[in-house]
Amino acid sequence: MKYLSTLQVISIFTLGIAFCGSAFGEDGVVLLQKQENQLDIKIDGQTVANFVFRDEKITRPYFAHVKTRTGKQVTRQHPPVKGTDKTDHAEMHPGIWLSFGDLNGNDYWRLKSKTKHVRFLDPSSDQSGKDSKESGSFSVLNHYLDLDPAKIICTEKCSYTIRPKSWGYVIEMQSEFRSDDQDLTFGDQEEMGLGMRLATPIAVDSKLGGRILDSEGRRNGAEVWGKQARWCDYAGKLDGAWVGMTLFVSPKNFRPCWSHARDYGFVAMNPFGLKAFTKEERQDVVVKRGEAITLGYAVAVHETANQESYDANGVDPFTQNP
Repeated sequence: MKYLSTLQVISIFTLGIAFCGSAFGEDGVVLLQKQENQLDIKIDGQTVANFVFRDEKITRPYFAHVKTRTGKQVTRQHPPVKGTDKTDHAEMHPGIWLSFGDLNGNDYWRLKSKTKHVRFLDPSSDQSGKDSKESGSFSVLNHYLDLDPAKIICTEKCSYTIRPKSWGYVIEMQSEFRSDDQDLTFGDQEEMGLGMRLATPIAVDSKLGGRILDSEGRRNGAEVWGKQARWCDYAGKLDGAWVGMTLFVSPKNFRPCWSHARDYGFVAMNPFGLKAFTKEERQDVVVKRGEAITLGYAVAVHETANQESYDANGVDPFTQNP
């Protein structure tokens, strides 16, 4: 087992949209509208994502209905539509989510144990409509519950900031995990980390021109799966534009991530799967009681006129600069 002592890893999860031609100004108005079970995220009146913090069936927070600033949906329809979408993993793959298939023996990825939204931490987050010309922000507290829901395995504190950019917008997330009662053991398996499910037409298996590309130039699931990379882009043609999402890994994470990429429209970046991806000796990651681990990711959701107009190497998602 690998023990992590006093992790000071700064994590930023960024969801962005790159748009060709700087079609949008950086003074766009961000509006956060809190509903009963979700937060609607709007920029200049266009709903670009729903942050769902409470769902009876999907018992962990997630982003659904992620769209570009022109309204093109980049994540798979939720729920998937039979006859139009691939309907596999209908509840496990709702859009974009951070979860773990093995945390102290609990499986949150497959929804066998629950991640409970406790409350919003920032009082302003509970306002029914908060808008800003510069940014919108909210933070939440989650409890990861044992199979016995009366027992809390750990707490997760997440903060999000949405910033309009000339090429789209940015959502930044910082998420810290800790327990003051017990060690945390992150298991060595595939289904760990940040995952995202692409719109069906973008999936490689749909044979409509979609493709997977990583930072080392590898393409599609056969080459990308199980390899370490700085980023993994999944993109294709959608309504006449080149549209997709690039999943970046923070350079400040405790180690690089392996790509869990599939041609049916799914990719996750996982720092915990040493044996799962390399067949080396199993190595669980243990965070000592009272200490913390913070994981960093970024997702650039991009829309350009053509494939040549978007270059993931030109996107720096871990900075506030456009």
